[in-house]
Amino acid sequence: MKRKKLSVLPQYLVPQHALSKLAGLLSECRWKWFKNWQINHLIKRYHVDLEAALFTDLNDYPTFNSFFTRLLKPERRPIAHKIDALVSPVDGVISQIGKINNDQLFQAKGFYFTLQELLGNSGSASAFEHGEYATIYLSPKDYHRVHMPYTGTLRETIFIPGKLFSVNQKTVHNVPRLFARNERLICIFDTAFGPMAVILVGAMLVGSINTVWKDKPFVSRTVINQSYPPDGKGAITLSAGAELGHFKMGSTVITLFPKGKITWAPSLQEKSILHMGEFFGKIFLS
Repeated sequence: MKRKKLSVLPQYLVPQHALSKLAGLLSECRWKWFKNWQINHLIKRYHVDLEAALFTDLNDYPTFNSFFTRLLKPERRPIAHKIDALVSPVDGVISQIGKINNDQLFQAKGFYFTLQELLGNSGSASAFEHGEYATIYLSPKDYHRVHMPYTGTLRETIFIPGKLFSVNQKTVHNVPRLFARNERLICIFDTAFGPMAVILVGAMLVGSINTVWKDKPFVSRTVINQSYPPDGKGAITLSAGAELGHFKMGSTVITLFPKGKITWAPSLQEKSILHMGEFFGKIFLS
């Protein structure tokens, strides 16, 4: 156990934000030979399914980041369109899934974090006590766009600056309160069954967290809390399966749902593989 903890020690010591900024700059390099080398290295090392991409010619991608956030052929990710269906917001692997005990979320053996910590002590935490959550890890090979689990109207976003620990399995099992310490963007939506939270968690070498309603990525040294009008010209409503945002490099998405409003698909458990748009859970609308 001590050896495992020592293996993540360098992450505490390195300049996480500086390294991530450098990685972001390299990922935006437009030198054709360099960006193609980066892309080919990613494809070979992580066995990326290039045939699933909307564009399969590397010359269609001006930078490594443009490939990393590549679109997929729509037929490869059909959306489970049913009135009572939750859909998977991402491609990834379930790290944890289940009930929120009071305000405690399970991270890994011996590690928990609270709703208040995760949501930055916002007033939204009480809405999810005793509810349901899923933590999904996006590896470097995965499709990196985040989509809506269910149709909702954006109520609030909270950007919380923080650490940029890696979110791979080794780090999750050895860094306490990891997801409540890392930089993250919390998106709270109002839906037909109540509030829903989709949380994009930053990580080591993640260039930025982007959303479809904002031109620039979220960057700040202080907490940014923004409310959105529920109706009228400024309302932002996204349908189930619609794109919400994307990561530049791999990370984690956490979804939160209120008590008694959803039940997970029976096949889902820790380490289950997900594809965006597939049936994720059933919603109780009445």
